[in-house]
Amino acid sequence: MDQSGLTTDEAGRMYCAWRTAAPAYLHYHDHEWGVPVADDIALYEKICLEGFQAGMAWITILRKRENFRQAFEGFDFRRVAQYGETDIERLMSEPGIVRNRAKIISAINNARRACELVEETGSLARWLWAFEPGAQERPAVVDMAYWTANPTSAASVRLSKALKKRGWTFVGPTTMYALMQAMGMVNDHLEGCECRQRIEHQRNLFKRP
Repeated sequence: MDQSGLTTDEAGRMYCAWRTAAPAYLHYHDHEWGVPVADDIALYEKICLEGFQAGMAWITILRKRENFRQAFEGFDFRRVAQYGETDIERLMSEPGIVRNRAKIISAINNARRACELVEETGSLARWLWAFEPGAQERPAVVDMAYWTANPTSAASVRLSKALKKRGWTFVGPTTMYALMQAMGMVNDHLEGCECRQRIEHQRNLFKRP
C-alpha cells in the first residue's frame, strides 16, 4: 500500500488497499460498497448490520451476513417488527450471529420504527435518500487523508439526529456515515481506485426514490 491508500494487483490495476485485507472484501469492495440502493429491505439490512458492527471489525459482520439473514428472516422489517421475547432468546442462542442483546433489541426496535416511517412517508428509501449530501458538501477528490479523517460528516450527523428523534437506536453519526458509504449515498472509493469511476457512473444513472 502506498501513501494514497491504494494497492496494485498483478495486472497493474489500483484499488482501495482495504480490498485485500480479507478474501470476503474483494466482492464487497468491487460490487457492493458504494453502489446506490433503493430497496427498503436491503436498506434496513444495512442499517442493522452497521449497528451490529459498532465496536467491531466490519469483516466480522460480513462473514456472518448470511447467518444474520437467516436468523432475521431476510431482514423483512415487517416480520422483525413482530418479534418478542421468545425471538430475542432465539437470536441470543444463535451461534452464527453477534449475540449482543442490546443490538438484537435495537434491530427489532428499528424494524418497528421502519414500519412507522414507511406508513408515514411511503418509503424508507425515499426518506433516507433525502439526506444525500449536496455536491458542495463532498470533496472534489477523495484522498486518503479525507477518508481516514472523516468517519462522520455533516450529512451523517443530520441523518443520525433525525433517526434518533424518531426513536431509532444504534444510529450514531459514525454508523450512519458507514451506512451512507455502503448504500451509495457517497462514493468513497479513493481517487485512482479502479472502481471509483464505475461507481460514480452508477450513481449518476441512479434514479433517486
